[in-house]
Amino acid sequence: MGRSGGHGRGRGHLHGHRGPLRVCCRLVAGLLVLAGCTSGGTPGGGPDGSARPSAPSPSAAAGAGTTGAGSPAPLVPELDGQRQPRNRAEARALLDRIAIDQDVFGPDVQRSTPFESDPGSWPVLGRDCVWRTEGLPPDVLATSTRRFHIPAADGRGRVRIHATVTVHRTREESGWETARAMEEVLRCPNQVVRAGEELKGLWGASLYQGEQLNGWSEDAFSESGEWVGEGSGGPRPYRWSQGQFGPVTVAVAGKGAAGFTEEALVALVVQGTGRMMYRAGQALGKVPR
Repeated sequence: MGRSGGHGRGRGHLHGHRGPLRVCCRLVAGLLVLAGCTSGGTPGGGPDGSARPSAPSPSAAAGAGTTGAGSPAPLVPELDGQRQPRNRAEARALLDRIAIDQDVFGPDVQRSTPFESDPGSWPVLGRDCVWRTEGLPPDVLATSTRRFHIPAADGRGRVRIHATVTVHRTREESGWETARAMEEVLRCPNQVVRAGEELKGLWGASLYQGEQLNGWSEDAFSESGEWVGEGSGGPRPYRWSQGQFGPVTVAVAGKGAAGFTEEALVALVVQGTGRMMYRAGQALGKVPR
């Protein structure tokens, strides 16, 4: 429930304060660097320092091909309006092509139970900064949040990862979702996810394509703070990254644990977001000639 459980929201395009924005840019830069900057593993490796297979970085994946003229394919391809879903059935089929499984994150990551969210539910942040579940809004054709974790072992706590794909009716509606996420952070830096679980000290920033280091998404949003919940053992790092391509938004949330570095948590978030953005571009982008 809430973005920690899956969904980001947005209306308009807002920017965070300058200080958080600088830090946020480092997280956005991670989407271009962290996922592919080591040979065979994420920065810091796994929680025990071992190497972890990396998903292709957005820059490597989206730019792997070339156009007919021999120039590099764009990081964010041109949207093909003819490939956009027109109804809920087509949106659900598209969602299934973009959603990821645990293998994207590496061998330590497992599915959680429950694994996938109710397709008819939509989290809403109330005026009291408490998340609640409602039905899908009119602009959303399909949405899914998949839950994963790294089990607690050898003095390391349980790491939680949530990956969300949402298909809107139009590109404009998906853009509104991204910016509403920024508004929520400004309005509620402290949020109650559910009884016994909270997010604290949240800040965020939203960057259009071409701004700062955002070359991977039409509109990118990053959120950072701490989470406190059952079994956390105290405040732990919380990271959220969201990207947009056409009518689709993708996002990954990571909740840290004792014995797991913040760099490794960011790398997991990067891997998931980058892979889903690449799949969205493949599914909806114009095919170069």
